[in-house]
Parts: sequence; structure tokens; C-alpha cells
Amino acid sequence: MPNRLLTVAEVSVAARRLVSAHAGTSRLRRAGTSREGRPLLLLSVGRGARHVLVVAGAHADEPTGPTTALTLARRLLRGGITSPAADLTGVTWDFLLCLDPDAAALSRTAEACGGAAPAPPAHALAAYYRASYRPLAAEQPEWAPIEGRHLPETDVLLGLVDTLRPVVQCSLHNVDAGGTFLQLTSGLPGVEKPFARAAAHHGIPLQYGTFDALHWETPAPAVHVLPPPAFRHRLAAGSSGIGRATWCAPEAYGGTTAIIEVPLWASRAADDATPHPDPRAALRALTGLTLDGGRAITALVAEARPLLPADDPRLRVLTWMGEGLYELVASSWQSLAASTRLSAADVDALGIAARRQPLRAAGLLHDLLTRTTAAPGAPALRAHVDTLLTTWCGDFARELALRAIPPRDQVGHQAATVVAAAEAALEEGGGG
Repeated sequence: MPNRLLTVAEVSVAARRLVSAHAGTSRLRRAGTSREGRPLLLLSVGRGARHVLVVAGAHADEPTGPTTALTLARRLLRGGITSPAADLTGVTWDFLLCLDPDAAALSRTAEACGGAAPAPPAHALAAYYRASYRPLAAEQPEWAPIEGRHLPETDVLLGLVDTLRPVVQCSLHNVDAGGTFLQLTSGLPGVEKPFARAAAHHGIPLQYGTFDALHWETPAPAVHVLPPPAFRHRLAAGSSGIGRATWCAPEAYGGTTAIIEVPLWASRAADDATPHPDPRAALRALTGLTLDGGRAITALVAEARPLLPADDPRLRVLTWMGEGLYELVASSWQSLAASTRLSAADVDALGIAARRQPLRAAGLLHDLLTRTTAAPGAPALRAHVDTLLTTWCGDFARELALRAIPPRDQVGHQAATVVAAAEAALEEGGGG
């Protein structure tokens, strides 16, 4: 397993070398082109009629996926996986090495948090958010169709699904903090136990509650299944149109999608199922945390705007966030406010979500101000944002008792879960 996370550029170079060494059973081709002209590279391993599609790099601030994809390809080619899914005469594995290379060019998270010897969580968190970039929802290839857009990257991915008809599509993601969890667009019997075993083996807690899958069905701890269309109106705000996302495309061919989330930092209460002593008070406090943090950053963005390049994509994201995102996030969990049965893990997951958006905005604003140091007033504003970011990260790390997950364990767990999902899907007979 790797002892650090690789950048997208490093993964691309390594993939070319891998194909040179295994020309008979692997291919690397340009599946399409990004909005800014960058290649979307597809690494295929095996010659089988049934396909497993692995999508990395959907979000540029989630750095583990490309390294996981490369690691899996290497292990398959070197015979390092014992599973029917690793039969390269019957199965072809297709790895889209980075779905959004344009966004990856604006993010430095692999360098910021991918080392083998991580800094203390508060310092590492601050470095991560300063280096992070994530486009607004309408510019994220997997999610854009929900917002009524089809990006070139979206069309490439949908074209691959239509051509390959995968038994399973595995989308590789990170959460900043918490535990690991698995989202499925339909049931995949048999994946739950190997997923949990891999998490335990790599020292990663399961995330018993998660904001990302609010109101999804939960057949096993940390495994969430998308409810039928008739019940999707109750999902978290902004995701009720999820049937249009690329995640659901394999359903047309009998396939399913597994979204595999691994944390960069684990939180102490991620898998604590004991009842929270006062969930209503906790939700009130977390709502205030999101809204107060959002207002603070929005005010700083307004102050800094005259100093910033108007056409920078980071500023576009900050503007979008300030136009109601914090309120949208906070309102998403208000349906839980009447509950007296929330667990410590539920509140832990909401605490992560409450802190995440203001921190993302602070990191983006810090990055923008770092790039405009010649503008009068920019250094002072950047110092103020840095103080705020550092304070929030310290509170985050302390309140949730965060600990770093080494890159080798992030990759190892994610890779094992992909194999388990592929094996379950092949046994189920989907796709094709």
C-alpha cells in the first residue's frame, strides 16, 4: 500500500508506466476532454465481457480516490487480489482516473494531507482547507444533471456507462472527518460484512450517522441505500433530484452504484450508538455554528471582493455559498429537531457538517487573498481569515477528538470495499 497520496499528475504518469509493463492485459486511452481541454484518462485492466467501472477524482478536495484506483489496478495486474472479481478473463476493470481534472488543477489537497507523517489534526485540518477547492454543485460532473446541466465530463461518464454497462460503478470519495460509510443506489447483498471487516482491519470507524445520507435506508451500520423514487422527496435539501445524477445511470442496465466514503480524520464518536443526552440543544447549537460561521465569512468576502479577481472560480463558489447555502445546510436537519432518539454518532455527523461549509469558505478566501498579496489591505485581511480558520480548526479537532487516518489505510479500506462491491454485484448478476 502507498505511504502517501499521489497527485492526479503522478497517477497519470504511473498509469502509463503500468500499461507499458502489462501491455497484454491493460490499456490507457483518452475517454474524453474536460471543459478546459484536459484529458479524461481511462485505464482498463482485463479482457472480460463484464465490466466494473471505478470513478476517481469526482471532487478535487477528496484526494484518496486516484491513488486507490491506481493501487487497485496494480494489484489486479500483479495477481494480488483473491476474488472471483479479479478474474481478468471474465471481468474488465475500467478506472476513470480523474473525472474532474480542471478542478483538480485548483486543489492541492493530496500534497497538503497525503503524507506518511501527518501533522497534529488542528494544523493538518487548517492546511487541508487552505489547499481545498470544490466547484459549486452545478459544475460538479456527477451532480450537475440535478442542477439541470450536462458538462463534457458528465457526458463522458454517462457515455462510458452506456458503452460498458457496468455491473457496478464505484465512485471514490472522502469525507474530511468522521468515519467510513457506503451509499448504494440499490441493494447489494453481501457487501456489508466485508466493508465492515475492511474498516476494522484498517482502524477506521464506521460512521453510524451521516448528513450525506440523511433519510436514506440503512440495512446495516454505515451502509445506506437510496430509497425508491416515491420516497426521495424526504432526502436532504438539494438532493431530491438525485435520480438524474450520474450515480443512478447504471440502473438502466441492471447495475448499481456504490459511493465509498473514507475519512481523512476519524472522529471519536463516529460509531457511538449510545443516545445523545440532549439532542435538541445540540442541534440548536450546531445550527448556530453553521449560520454564524457562514455570516462571518460572507461578511469577509464582501469586504475582500474589491481586491479579488472577479473571474476567479473560487470567488464564484464563495458567492454561491453566501447566497443561501449555509441556511440550506442548517435547514436540512431541522426535521430531526423533534427527535429525542438521536445517538452520539448522529450528532457527531451533524457536527462535522455544521463546521464543514464555513471552513471550506474560509479556506477558499484565504487562498484567494494569498494570490492577491500586492493589493492594499489583502495581507491584513488574509491574516484575519487565517486566525479565524486556525481557531475553527482547533475547535473542530478538539471537540470531535480527531485523529489522522494514514493514507495506506484510507486506500486499503477503499480498495477492499471496491472489490467487495464488485464481487457482490457479479454474484447478483447485474449489468451487461
